[in-house]
Amino acid sequence: MLTIGQLAAYAGVTVRAVRHYHQIGLLPEPERDASGYRRYGPRAVVALIKVRTLANAGVPLSEIGRMLEADAPDFAKAVQRIDIHLRDEIERLENSRKQVAQLAAGDSLALPPEVTCYLDRLREIGVSERMVEGERDAWILVAARWPDRVREWMPGKLAELEDPQLVRLYRLGSELIETDASDESRLEEVADLLAGLLERADAAGWTYPGETASDDLPFDLLDALAVESDPRLARLMDLMRERGWDGWIRSKRLAEPPG
Repeated sequence: MLTIGQLAAYAGVTVRAVRHYHQIGLLPEPERDASGYRRYGPRAVVALIKVRTLANAGVPLSEIGRMLEADAPDFAKAVQRIDIHLRDEIERLENSRKQVAQLAAGDSLALPPEVTCYLDRLREIGVSERMVEGERDAWILVAARWPDRVREWMPGKLAELEDPQLVRLYRLGSELIETDASDESRLEEVADLLAGLLERADAAGWTYPGETASDDLPFDLLDALAVESDPRLARLMDLMRERGWDGWIRSKRLAEPPG
């Protein structure tokens, strides 16, 4: 006859597990002998091994008792039901693994591959990592609002990066964002470049992707994100208003520039 410790060791479980199985009714608890110890026979060992085997196979403890008492057909049905549950759980875990891998991948988190290619292109033309991170977060907001259209816009965005003026704007912005000090002359140059690009786009009838949306919230969030990323951009917005443009992401021409 075995003590609880010997029983647990023989079946390959912990004493704590045996006591838990007693509490939930999976394993009968023997009476104490004259010495005050509980003693277990071979049937207890067999029962415990069955419980351990089913538990290790992923069967919920709440199901094990019924399975041990079931006849062959009912046991087979229970196994099939549990197998379906396990397959669903495996699929869920695989999806979780993909999400964790995306976390490690950085740019691909919450973004389609077309946007990550665009971010890589920004790096290739010399945009700083801090500025790329700001672009990435902005595109996360855009992709959440227009998940089905963001892929359509990326060829146009990539084509824009062939414009030397836009490349200059990105590089100048990168130099600015990498320094902590306020640089009024550089902000003025950024404002001049941006205003020139907006004038040209306005003359060509260009509209910002998603501009026909009825709500302003995505654009308000994008403007706020820019200022949160670098408070100096609030000053840049003031400079843009002096040049006749209001807003950061979806800039609009002012009826009358401030005098």
